[in-house]
Amino acid sequence: MGIKLGIISEDIEVKSLYLPKKKVGRKRKKPFYEKVKIEDIGAEGKALARVGDKVVFTRLVVPGDIVDLQVTKKRKRYEEAFVTKVHDYSKDRVDAFCDHFGTCGGCKWQFLPYKKQLFYKESQVGDQLKRIGKLDLPGVSPIRGSATDTFYRNKLEFTFSNKRWLSNDEINSKAEVENLDALGFHVPGLFDKVINIKKCWLQPEPSNKIRNFIYDYAVSNSLDFFDIKEQKGFLRTMIIRTTSTGELMLIVSFFYEDVDKREKLLEAVRNQFPEITSLMYVINQKGNDTITDQEIEIFNGRDYIWEEMEGLKFKIGPKSFYQTNSKQAYELYKVTRDFAKLKGAETVYDLYTGTGTIANFLAANAKRVVGIEYVPEAIEDAKVNSEINGIKNTSFFAGDMKMVLNDGFVSEQGKPDVIITDPPRAGMHADVVHTILNIRPERIVYVSCNPATQARDLAMISDYYKIQKVQPVDMFPHTHHVENVVLMELK
Repeated sequence: MGIKLGIISEDIEVKSLYLPKKKVGRKRKKPFYEKVKIEDIGAEGKALARVGDKVVFTRLVVPGDIVDLQVTKKRKRYEEAFVTKVHDYSKDRVDAFCDHFGTCGGCKWQFLPYKKQLFYKESQVGDQLKRIGKLDLPGVSPIRGSATDTFYRNKLEFTFSNKRWLSNDEINSKAEVENLDALGFHVPGLFDKVINIKKCWLQPEPSNKIRNFIYDYAVSNSLDFFDIKEQKGFLRTMIIRTTSTGELMLIVSFFYEDVDKREKLLEAVRNQFPEITSLMYVINQKGNDTITDQEIEIFNGRDYIWEEMEGLKFKIGPKSFYQTNSKQAYELYKVTRDFAKLKGAETVYDLYTGTGTIANFLAANAKRVVGIEYVPEAIEDAKVNSEINGIKNTSFFAGDMKMVLNDGFVSEQGKPDVIITDPPRAGMHADVVHTILNIRPERIVYVSCNPATQARDLAMISDYYKIQKVQPVDMFPHTHHVENVVLMELK
């Protein structure tokens, strides 16, 4: 059957990053289970089996697989384990299409047909809203799948490293490895190991061509790749952003300045890829890779690219947030607009507005839209996006949500008829939930990338609001992640 499992083949090869770490001292031997059937997929994409009255979670297997499991962690209600052997493969399993599958941390569901992925995501939404939130649901609408399940991302970040992840074949050959440089993604759980990516199926071309060109140029010109442990090396990270309008941004991050080396590299990239709209660079000497607090310089072109949605233009700079699946973001925003039921006379609050994408998308259907966001730079982008689209009925405010959204703010800005909330994965702070209950708009549209925290938050307002609609949207095929939109109305 070949290597269907990615990291586990029929000769039971299990890569070390998924094995439990050795610990010193005497420990009670943990259970080992033979020929266990994988029954379901649970939260966070973990596969689930039952042994007696125990639920056992594992990974990189699918429902229907028959496997041996070595328990690594025991809890009162569940156990965690890794697979040591596959006795029989599920009829639902398909071959992974990416050569890096099983080592790279992304696209972990490639061995499931896309329709099955959608089934489990939709089930996950309903299960978490009921189990965690104890919510009364009208039913979950069929999930809106992505029209394309490859090359759908508009942003990727790659890491340069002089500590390349070695395959088992390379290790077992005992031959001297001549090149340890890598440009790709971090191995899950190992901050200092990077997989050298040849072809990534997430972002459309020329993403792969640009990355491979820069890698080849750096190796052939003996440019130092970054050593994260030693904090040394010239090349650090690179970010590629694309838009549905065909524009392209490349940001290369260097650990220190070397004008000659930097300019020759960027000049080579410009000559090879004249279609790059925005070619930028940053000198980042911090201990971490984030560049949001760094000065980003233009080498060629302009310092932004344009995205479009329903005739609206959105200006995307090197630090701007924008949903990473442009086509599905449009589907998500259409659901949000539909749930908001705007007639043109409403005041709308858009909480966690980011760069104001939803706020500007809804503005034509509302009397006024008020956006609040923690990041000041994002609010400036939101204002620019309103200005360039001639939108005059939006207002944006920067600050900590639980501090900004108070009685004084509502008194000054007007009570909202509708609240849109699209918080980060951690969900809303309890103070924000309590303020919403004090305001009590007619409708709340809750957009979430984490149904578990969404269920928790909705439970806190369920005494006053009734769930009318639930609509999952798949933004990230071949992963367990799912977006979900819930409409709640006053009882």
